[in-house]
Amino acid sequence: MKLPPLSLYIHVPWCIQKCPYCDFNSHSLKGKVPEQEYVQHLLADFKADLHLVQNRKLHSIFIGGGTPSLLSADAYQYLLGEINNLVEFEQDIEITLEANPGTVETDRFKHYVEAGINRISIGVQSLQSDKLKALGRIHGEQEALNAANEAKKAGLNSFNMDLMHGLPNQTLPDALSDLQRVIDLQPPHISWYQLTIEPNTQFASKPPVLPEDETLWDIQEQGQALLAQAGYQQYEISGYAKTGYQCKHNLNYWQFGDYLGIGCGAHGKITQPGLNEIVRTVKIKHPRGYMDLTKPYLFDSWQVEHKDRPFEFFMNCLRLQQPCNKQEFIDFTGLSLALIESKLNSAQSKGLLLDQGDSWLVTNKGHRYLNDLLQSFV
Repeated sequence: MKLPPLSLYIHVPWCIQKCPYCDFNSHSLKGKVPEQEYVQHLLADFKADLHLVQNRKLHSIFIGGGTPSLLSADAYQYLLGEINNLVEFEQDIEITLEANPGTVETDRFKHYVEAGINRISIGVQSLQSDKLKALGRIHGEQEALNAANEAKKAGLNSFNMDLMHGLPNQTLPDALSDLQRVIDLQPPHISWYQLTIEPNTQFASKPPVLPEDETLWDIQEQGQALLAQAGYQQYEISGYAKTGYQCKHNLNYWQFGDYLGIGCGAHGKITQPGLNEIVRTVKIKHPRGYMDLTKPYLFDSWQVEHKDRPFEFFMNCLRLQQPCNKQEFIDFTGLSLALIESKLNSAQSKGLLLDQGDSWLVTNKGHRYLNDLLQSFV
């Protein structure tokens, strides 16, 4: 068993308001963000996890939420500087910040770059006013366009635009128009994914009218063609990038890498080769509890049992459009290929998976029936 690359996820839990489709750990802001207090808790949380670093450099950092762009550039400059004093960064580390166009002043991206952030992910979701209203977004079309233009000028290594499809009452022309307008803005990376109704959301209790399955299929098929024609390569289920601009942080997730999670409700996954253990962690979810000095930040942790490791490995790596490396399965799960031979043979006999000698490749049929393929490894 070997140590994989190590990333860091930082969670900022506040939003101006909760979107009706959102099932992330986000909380509507009441008053001002307790910026300085929260940053100190993030640092204390990180220090408590330092023993899990195991002499590795940080491969990537992703600051998600909530709405991380509610915090100032000064706060991030201090936070990232203190983290770097504790753990060395890889020379080409990717540091991503999620930003909501409704919370970003026109010159803020430049200050984020000065603070050490080199990649921004902009939560656009749509460029049509009626769709933004239906999604409960606080920004308008022009703010989204402005954010994309500011990202281009800020000196970032890369930026991403998040766009959803399959929206309430969305037609095929609506969806393709949205996608084409985002493509025209020429972001190096586009996350393009279908709206799903998640439990415990406003949409779950009051479901909107969503497009029929046939329309959703047409949107997916024709949208992927638009992206390919524009030079975007699909490298995972919802990730499309120009050459060299894949998200390193997300790739580390899908390749079964390790990551520390700090902040409210943040999840982590850590390998401990000497013990032949893989441990998953989750921090206290609510800001009030997380910032209670009488409590530890860690809410729960558990080992990934040997029997569950194949499913966890393939649940991640099969999202990718690239082959899954056999040696990485051995190195990062601590298991023998012989343990999953019958499951692999079954998936191959169904035409869902190809054996390429040193790797496995998901077939087109496998991508279409990905849930069935994953069930092979349960």
